[in-house]
Amino acid sequence: MKSILVPVEDHATMNEVLGTAAEAARALEGQVKAVPLRPMQFQVVGAEPIVAVSFPPAYQDDEDSKSKAKSLFESFSAGLDPTPKSRLSWQDTDPLDDIGLGLIARVHDLTVLGRPANDDGGARMTTLESVLFDSGRPVLIAPPKGTGSFGENIVMSWNCSTEGARTLAFALPLLKSAKKVTVLTIEEAVVPGPTGAQVCENLEANGINADEHTISAKNRRPGAAILKEAGSIGCDLLIKSAYTQSRLRQMIFGGATSHILSHAELPVFMAN
Repeated sequence: MKSILVPVEDHATMNEVLGTAAEAARALEGQVKAVPLRPMQFQVVGAEPIVAVSFPPAYQDDEDSKSKAKSLFESFSAGLDPTPKSRLSWQDTDPLDDIGLGLIARVHDLTVLGRPANDDGGARMTTLESVLFDSGRPVLIAPPKGTGSFGENIVMSWNCSTEGARTLAFALPLLKSAKKVTVLTIEEAVVPGPTGAQVCENLEANGINADEHTISAKNRRPGAAILKEAGSIGCDLLIKSAYTQSRLRQMIFGGATSHILSHAELPVFMAN
């Protein structure tokens, strides 16, 4: 997992996104390619399956958004020491829209994005969904504030699903570099499949020592239970599969993924 993509746009948590990308590059000994992202003008959301379509501003505004993105990137890079700075590079391309980003992410090992916000001041959900569902690759979601460390104490949230298995496979390079790994299962939020103990056996075969931790949600939402336990463990990276339920069901009834995307204060690695 060496090729890391990060779209740059003018929003409130962009520095945290770039910082998380730099930390991921350090942990994975990889390289970050920064590209400009076209801002959204408005969004239309359809019915099941949930389809969120972004309508960008006029293309003549591309030069302005590209200039702002490059300036943000250069301002962040200027504050880095030579070694982390050398891992980041600016790609002088036309701004990408969400669909274009999802397509180009197919040829990168990981894409780093901001945690979606409910207002115009942060990252948008359509960007995350495009990469999650169109790229076939994982995403790393940066928290709104920096956490200090990254990837040293990892919690793998395991729900026994096919999506979880794919996420686990993608995450192996990060798990191998961690000092501590915990496989966390919430009893009320699983589908039929292998147990957390069996995940630990798989990780051991890959040279990774992991602790198995299975708990009850205790009347909490599964997503809240995951974040609470991850906090208790001192985790600095949460690994979790994305939507096991349909997105419409998550929107109406809630779900672990939706809760985590709204409330996580630590980096989250996701795949679908």
